[in-house]
Amino acid sequence: MGRSRRTIPEELLLLALDPATGTTAQPQSLDLGLAGAQLVELALAGRIAPDGDRIAVVMARPTGDPTLDSALELLRRRGSPVRAVHWIGGPRLGLRQIYLAHLERCGMVHAVSGQMCGVLPTTRYQATDTAISRDIRARLDSAIRTGVPPDPRTAALAALAHAVGLGKHLYPGNEGRSSRSRLRDLIRHDPMGGLVAHAVMDVQNGAAAQPRRNGQGNGPTAAPSNGSRHAMAAGVPMQPHHGAMARAVAHH
Repeated sequence: MGRSRRTIPEELLLLALDPATGTTAQPQSLDLGLAGAQLVELALAGRIAPDGDRIAVVMARPTGDPTLDSALELLRRRGSPVRAVHWIGGPRLGLRQIYLAHLERCGMVHAVSGQMCGVLPTTRYQATDTAISRDIRARLDSAIRTGVPPDPRTAALAALAHAVGLGKHLYPGNEGRSSRSRLRDLIRHDPMGGLVAHAVMDVQNGAAAQPRRNGQGNGPTAAPSNGSRHAMAAGVPMQPHHGAMARAVAHH
């Protein structure tokens, strides 16, 4: 996959980045959205495809993007299609932070170190080229304003933006109500984006949680294996366990 085009996870994160504060809107749900955005990007690259409410690998060849390829490899290892809601709801560590670091390496944002209350270290991020963020926002605005069906990439981005709750960030107040409604309606223009967006919302609503059948649901959490640590370090969903949901920690 060439770098001439920004990926959907990159664009979703840039949309969520608040230029005034240097932090991201909806930090707790954004990790789920980024996991979903990876699935959409892999689908657009022809590596996976929806199979009902499940995701199936149709081509295991790497894309050239390390984070996407780590997700693709984990999907391939499953051996059978996995439900989108279970994949997105699987344990993960800090996709948001991993993509922020990625955008910094690519030169799209720069990190600004500081302190909170003069004691706690903080890191805030500023876009190095605001034209990129304006271009992304303009695509959404155009789709909302004109009512013309957008391209699949823009439709998926809109679906994910709605799913993680960015509507109120992008189109605030009563004056933005109709735009938020139209943002939600764009879900129907991309089947994969719609599938993933609904899975993200289902995870937030607790639909991914199911009772454990081994009677150990209330026991202590086991330490991750070496393979799990490697997967989490790559910022991709681990093999999901029924009843386990990720709660991303905001690092402001």
